[in-house]
Amino acid sequence: MFELSKNAGIVTFAMLLLFAVSCAGPQRPSDDVEVLVSTVSHPEWSKNANLYEVNVRQFTPEGTFNAFAEHLPRLKEMGVDILWFMPVTPIGEIERKGTLGSYYSVKDYTGINPEFGTMEDFKNLVEKIHGMGMYVIVDWVANHTAWDHPWTESNPEFYYRDADGNVTPPHDTDWSDVIQLDYDNKELWDAMIGDMRFWLEEANIDGFRCDVAYMVPTEFWNMARQELEKVKPIFMLAEADHPELMEHAFNAGYSWTSHHAMNSIARGDQNVSALDNYYFGKPLENEDQQEKEVQAVTYTFDRSVSHYPIGTYKINFIDNHDENSWAGTVKDRLGDGKNAFAVMIFTVNGMPLLYNGQEAGLDKMLEFFEKDEIDWSDLSYEEFYATLIRFKHENKALWNGLEGGAMKRVNTNDDLNVFSFTRKKDNNKVWVVLNLSDQPRRVEFTAGDFAGEYNLLFSEDKVSVNTDYSLEMEAWGYKVFYR
Repeated sequence: MFELSKNAGIVTFAMLLLFAVSCAGPQRPSDDVEVLVSTVSHPEWSKNANLYEVNVRQFTPEGTFNAFAEHLPRLKEMGVDILWFMPVTPIGEIERKGTLGSYYSVKDYTGINPEFGTMEDFKNLVEKIHGMGMYVIVDWVANHTAWDHPWTESNPEFYYRDADGNVTPPHDTDWSDVIQLDYDNKELWDAMIGDMRFWLEEANIDGFRCDVAYMVPTEFWNMARQELEKVKPIFMLAEADHPELMEHAFNAGYSWTSHHAMNSIARGDQNVSALDNYYFGKPLENEDQQEKEVQAVTYTFDRSVSHYPIGTYKINFIDNHDENSWAGTVKDRLGDGKNAFAVMIFTVNGMPLLYNGQEAGLDKMLEFFEKDEIDWSDLSYEEFYATLIRFKHENKALWNGLEGGAMKRVNTNDDLNVFSFTRKKDNNKVWVVLNLSDQPRRVEFTAGDFAGEYNLLFSEDKVSVNTDYSLEMEAWGYKVFYR
């Protein structure tokens, strides 16, 4: 990686030509295009890491930190690197949704949800995780609090007020159990950063996943990053797809564009051109398909990775708590393509995320405000994900950000249904072929750097590939060649 000063976030394309070989994003079209460059330092341990999201309430029958700790050896064996805990703080009681409430209705930023145990339990858990060589980030909800947070009495000036002087839930949402903070008040900034610092100093966590980060001013996050780094090197993940957040504040941001493209392809509403556009900046095949109405929200597929600061980690996923609880299970959304898309998130540019239960074939939408535990009786997907994790750990071509290799498109006789690309770093090379359709395909390769001698992931067969190589691929089939 390379580091720049705080004022050097925008540089000309010509200045970046020296980094073209290691840059994992698409090339810019001309030498006068301005390019954002991340100035954020990535912890050394994040360069080939994966994320695993933990929903403590639903993870075990007990729903506690101590019960979750019993799963740590299994998760370590699977290869998990960073454990992201959904909010562990107390939940508001006023306007609570359901019986147990939303984790994101924070009643006390420096307390522990008694459902889960005690602060001592959590600190012991963090120590165990660190002892196994894994890392911990916790969910941070900076945009709003519960109605009964102490600030409502001690610091009422921290809250946004409507024209009638009343506190309100965030605008244009149905989040009736929380109220909006007012970031025009700079004293709030100091208080919020102080509470974040508490978790670094007292619990020794390694960073934060920041809920709806785009709803909080970027300038706040820039300041928070600068202050928190004084305590220890940290990893910051934004629940956002906004390039400006990743220039000076966050190591990583959600790849919502590719996620919704995957969902759209699986439904048959879109084809592989949506992925070509995102990863390689190519126009979509059908301009009238650039926007698709999905669950009453319009998603556009006209943004490519070139919009994001160079060096940023994009978080790739087929599931998370929001998708599972509100949009449907992996099977609901991706159908028989779920394994092919799982292979994709581990091999494209970026850091892969697993939601707890994926390794157990989680096949139900978990209740959000009630107890609804995960069924761990069938871990049939565990080895599948363990193989992908090991592969990413060991093959430098797949490492994160500038540590990995750039994606290069391999063209085929059916580029609207087959997504094929290579990544190369030092002596490591990966070639991926995905049939992202519900029909078998005979795939012929027409252009790209694909010829050579390879091993085949999952089978360990050895394959010799020449320029006339072709494949018979089943519906939603995948092949991963490597050396």
